[in-house]
Amino acid sequence: MAPALYPPIDPHARGMLDVGDGHRVYWEVSGNPTGKPVVVLHGGPGAGTNPGQRRHFDPEVYRIVLFDQRGSGHSTPHVADDDDLSANTLWHLVDDMERLREHLSVDRWQLFGGSWGCTLALAYAQRHPERVSEIILRGVFLLRPRELDWLYGGGAGALFPEAWAKFRSLVPAGADLLTAYRDMVFGQDETTRLAAATAWSTWEGATVSLLPAPGLIAQYAEPRFAVAFAKLALHYFAHDGWLAEDQLLKDAGKLTGIPGRLIQGRYDVVCPPITAWELRQAWPDSRLAILPAAGHATSDTGVLETIREATDEFRP
Repeated sequence: MAPALYPPIDPHARGMLDVGDGHRVYWEVSGNPTGKPVVVLHGGPGAGTNPGQRRHFDPEVYRIVLFDQRGSGHSTPHVADDDDLSANTLWHLVDDMERLREHLSVDRWQLFGGSWGCTLALAYAQRHPERVSEIILRGVFLLRPRELDWLYGGGAGALFPEAWAKFRSLVPAGADLLTAYRDMVFGQDETTRLAAATAWSTWEGATVSLLPAPGLIAQYAEPRFAVAFAKLALHYFAHDGWLAEDQLLKDAGKLTGIPGRLIQGRYDVVCPPITAWELRQAWPDSRLAILPAAGHATSDTGVLETIREATDEFRP
């Protein structure tokens, strides 16, 4: 059996792209310089990219593009240092992708996204279907109110009561959780801001894997990561992602002719399988693999192997 990941590789090109509004987006390219283009859309939306994401693709045949979305990773200004998010919306990110595609002289590219990256991938593909060759999505998230209510309204808390109690403890009784956290994370007191951002990020870290993963929780609790993760998520969630109700499902017909592979953990608490199931019904050109021993994390059983099967399937 082939390894789940390809060997580590370094980028052969990188840069900072001026996308306007005072933002500069970090990008990098690895793999085959003349290979089949694929762009990785990271989660969060504030999580940023990481070198391991290059390893999902055969470097002999893929031209692998990674970029940090506005406010995250190596892009500037970083959201940890800037509270002005007026020019950071879903549709800004879609436009940034088009600027990057043109900058790299790419005609069509494969989209690869996980969690929030699924939302961005579908929004981009529905606006620019002629620029998309295939779509691979893992841990499907469409940023609908019912999905947010599950994770932040107590549904997931019934499965992780001890972590939920810690997460809920910063919010006054009777207060709306999302509103309270947004007020704290964007508030004036630095101690409160950091404590709230860490609690927000750690809640997802506690629920992301099927089995306890202290290393993952520690990653989510790292201060600069936590601040970016919390601030951008709360900003996007407060605005429903600038999407109409069920927009990405209702517009799934725009994906006709684009092959899709949906990879979903059966016990994904962050993004429950019903969302992937509903997307599969709305998008006939997609196929859904529900993994019987996985949650949301890529480190869960079978996730990396299934990702590699999908990326290998679409090799030229």
